[in-house]
Amino acid sequence: YQSDVTRLNINLPIPGGASIEPLSKDQYRITADVSQLIYDGGITRQQQQLQQLATNAEQQKITVELYKLKERIAATVLSILFVDEQLAQTKLLQQDLQIGIQRVEAQVAEGVALTSNLNVLKAEVLKVEQRRIELQSNKDALLAILGVLTQQQFNRNSKFTISQAIVLTDGSNQRPELALFEQQQLLAAQQSAIIKAKNLPKLSAFVQGGYGLPGLNMLQNQFAWFGITGLRMQWQLSNLYTKKKELSIVAQQQQSVTIQKEIFLQNNAIQQEQYKTELAKYQSLLNTDNDIIILRKQITEAAKAQLENGVITANDYLREVNAQDQARQLQLTHKIQLLQAQINWGLSNGNF
Repeated sequence: YQSDVTRLNINLPIPGGASIEPLSKDQYRITADVSQLIYDGGITRQQQQLQQLATNAEQQKITVELYKLKERIAATVLSILFVDEQLAQTKLLQQDLQIGIQRVEAQVAEGVALTSNLNVLKAEVLKVEQRRIELQSNKDALLAILGVLTQQQFNRNSKFTISQAIVLTDGSNQRPELALFEQQQLLAAQQSAIIKAKNLPKLSAFVQGGYGLPGLNMLQNQFAWFGITGLRMQWQLSNLYTKKKELSIVAQQQQSVTIQKEIFLQNNAIQQEQYKTELAKYQSLLNTDNDIIILRKQITEAAKAQLENGVITANDYLREVNAQDQARQLQLTHKIQLLQAQINWGLSNGNF
């Protein structure tokens, strides 16, 4: 309903005495509109690309987190391998002590050795058993941790090996963080493209059809069908006022990603140099360990014969056995440290 309508307040000499009927203040209209975007400045395509890049960046973040999980799993497996080696060494130590016990028992039976000498070795056997229990408990804890990390079940009989060969080369860095930085840069660049696209004019075609009172002929006071078609251009000039600030924010984001990448590469290069040094160090130590163990084994074998002949006491024999055990333990430590350095090297450049 309208309070007033367009009317002609003049008298026209119309043949036949006809008059122009004024429009009704009650007006009715039903319309259907169809609009087709012809040109949007490319923002639709740019937004689709932005969504894809955002998805890629999120997926790469997951890859980075999984790589961190891989590092934890590798460290846990190495710890288990170290404990297994220590348990194996414990068995060797127990065997050496049992040999000494058997020989001292024979001497005690013959009355040429005191029971206290025998008790020294038996006490040491108990200490070694305590060490074995502690090591086994540590392994159980590590197996539980590995089970949580991998969502698998492990037991004391589970065997672990490092099956992947570690090639020490200065090849390209394949760390997933680098791919993440690249995705973040692409994402920021795409945001800049969208900011520019949304400031362009948009052109669309439209068609409107309807039925109403009046139709398009405002002088015909009756219901009629009507239709309109045309082109429409829209340009949001208000976006131009914020364009510079928005582009500046995106540029800062890009600069931040660049700095993060440079810091990561610098720290990564430092780590790789450290691992190189460790690799050379532990390899040299292992070579020396082998020589020490050969000498310690010869000394222990001689001590066994001396103990059997009553030349040395149980304490003397125990001292040599413990010295050999310490040499073996040190070799095991260096062996695991070398393997750890190799794995760290592979992990540091993404090639493990």
